[in-house]
Amino acid sequence: MAKHTLSVLVENHAGVLSRVAGLFSRRGFNIDSLAVGVTENPDISRMTIVVDGDDYTVEQVGKQLNKLIDVIKIKQLDRHDSVSRELALIKVTATAATRAEVIQIVEIFRAKIVDVSKNTLTIEISGGTDKVAALEDMLKQFGIKEIVRTGTIAIERGNKYIRVNNEEE
Repeated sequence: MAKHTLSVLVENHAGVLSRVAGLFSRRGFNIDSLAVGVTENPDISRMTIVVDGDDYTVEQVGKQLNKLIDVIKIKQLDRHDSVSRELALIKVTATAATRAEVIQIVEIFRAKIVDVSKNTLTIEISGGTDKVAALEDMLKQFGIKEIVRTGTIAIERGNKYIRVNNEEE
């Protein structure tokens, strides 16, 4: 089984996310990551959905999504021909004795400290899922108090882009 990233353009109105999530639930498909946001056109939202499955499963997901009236277009993104990122905020324990070491690790990962308190640091990191997971793993030794992740967002490289009509650049 492999992870597949689907870019789905949908009508931007109430209930669309619920219908898409319900489709996955009814069919027994697991969503690894789901990120939704409005596009350059305020009437259209873009969902980036990461699913774990074989090619047949992903093909079935695409067919089921196409049946939903609010779905405009679906495209499976090739991981070699797209850029994907995730954002995470990680709140970690940082005592006087460990603060310098945590800061050094944050700098190595090119992350940023976005909040400081007497006993914690809140770190912002963006990058590939593996990078976010690696920083999380390094910070576990200090005690992670809380973590929030956006899920994957992805876009095709170069001049390619997904359009509402059937044309693609």
